[in-house]
Amino acid sequence: MANRSRYAEIAEVLAAEIAGRPTGTRVSSEHEIAARFDVSRAAARAALQELEGRLLVRRVRGAGTFVNRPIDYVLSQRRAPSLHQTVRDAGAEARTVVRDIRRVPLAGEPAERLERPDGTPAHLLTRQNYINGLLNGWSQEFIPVDLLPELDAAVHAVESLDAILRQMCGVAPVRSWCRVSSVLPGPEAATGLETDRHRPVWLVESVSRDAPTGRPVMCSSTWSRPDGTRIIVELDGPAPSGH
Repeated sequence: MANRSRYAEIAEVLAAEIAGRPTGTRVSSEHEIAARFDVSRAAARAALQELEGRLLVRRVRGAGTFVNRPIDYVLSQRRAPSLHQTVRDAGAEARTVVRDIRRVPLAGEPAERLERPDGTPAHLLTRQNYINGLLNGWSQEFIPVDLLPELDAAVHAVESLDAILRQMCGVAPVRSWCRVSSVLPGPEAATGLETDRHRPVWLVESVSRDAPTGRPVMCSSTWSRPDGTRIIVELDGPAPSGH
């Protein structure tokens, strides 16, 4: 119990110290904490694990430990289905990195969600996203080729896919369908998120349509780290009256 009490005390001291520090600020290493508090590396590790469990820090393999604060990521038909804008609305900064883009024939669920026949050519875009410099999500997005043949060049020039669709295709994307679940990531998603396959992550599946025409323009699946985002779903309709 003494060891448990000691690492808990250290965790409280560290939590108070990092409370005012910006997200992404580096936190002392296990070695530094052990030397400062005159405890074993095991106790220092336990203190950091306590902070990680409370989502106050993020431990990045090969880089260190950093101040972490999950943001509220709001999903709503009243908001543009834009990662960058949604993150900015939450007071943070987003960055996306294209990991792969290729043309594939639509089949199964992507074809159904885009209301296209199997075999229809589509772009399959795979990206990682970062919030305040920390890895947050891994996504796969399907966009019909006939909507935007030159998507490959566009996504390497403009990070926001929502902006590309609006500016180059003349469409106004709105989120028309969405499903949110907590899942264990498959091998590809776990690698893309740099997380343990045994740790649940958010999976957000969605379909975006052009507001004026109702035509589906994109379907996507995004796996997100719970230590980076809290998923908030806003349902359309009047707010309940008070009692």
